[in-house]
Amino acid sequence: MKVAAAAYPLDVFTSWTAYEAKLSAWVAEAAGQGASLLVFPEYGAMELASIGGEEICADLQAASRYISNLWGDVNALHLKLARAHGVHIVGASGPVIEAGRITNRAHLYAPNGQMGFQDKQVMTLWERDPWGVEGAGPLKVFDTQIGKLAISICYDSEFPLQARAQRDAELLLVPSATDALEGYWRVRIGAMARALEGQCVSVMSSIVGEYPLVEAVDVSWGMGGIFGPPDEGFPPTGVLAEGQMNQPGWTYAAVDLAAIRHVRQKGRVRNLAHWDEQSDDSSLETCDLR
Repeated sequence: MKVAAAAYPLDVFTSWTAYEAKLSAWVAEAAGQGASLLVFPEYGAMELASIGGEEICADLQAASRYISNLWGDVNALHLKLARAHGVHIVGASGPVIEAGRITNRAHLYAPNGQMGFQDKQVMTLWERDPWGVEGAGPLKVFDTQIGKLAISICYDSEFPLQARAQRDAELLLVPSATDALEGYWRVRIGAMARALEGQCVSVMSSIVGEYPLVEAVDVSWGMGGIFGPPDEGFPPTGVLAEGQMNQPGWTYAAVDLAAIRHVRQKGRVRNLAHWDEQSDDSSLETCDLR
């Protein structure tokens, strides 16, 4: 199958219709190229605050509430597009407010009308304060018509035990939003490391460009990237495809689930199977050589 990772610029909308037109065009483009799985980035939903006007955008808490109230319409639109084009979509994540708590949620939409979501687990410093976003479990693996999928939102991809808990997934989907080049590389290195450890394919999407209306996403660096384990059936670098830095658009790669299953069972290395053979801190000795 073909997967598509977005390098997604945020826009200013004066109406819901304008947002619907943008999203419809992006989905139609990827589906037209034969993609069956589309991955949009972390906090791409922040552009929805612009429908509420500049005052909403200027107040991060107000923007979070405004976007949270739109999720019913956002979900309905994504499900409509998934069904119309016969694709699975990881929608751009954004704030959801439940019982007074803000979480960062990414939804997965299937063409059969089914929908699931994954909340981010570990918050960055800025998400914690001043934004007040909180992590929420559980971690999930989604069994779909195109394989077993898991979502690891941005900073989460830098923590190997989380991906280990999702080890049954054949594709690890990594929506990201990073405000500096080093942030992009932290997430990319994490995504590539998780593909190595889990002998899976990771799909990284990014916000790109400037969006001064909303402080949380005012500057973003990134590009699309699709990575696999450097083993039989995959490129020696592990890079199946990558875009160009801060250039909007889709990055595509063909992904063969049989190749993933092959390296897990018969690869030259068996990182997934050998995980439990690692030493842990219970066997650590401190050696004084002074």
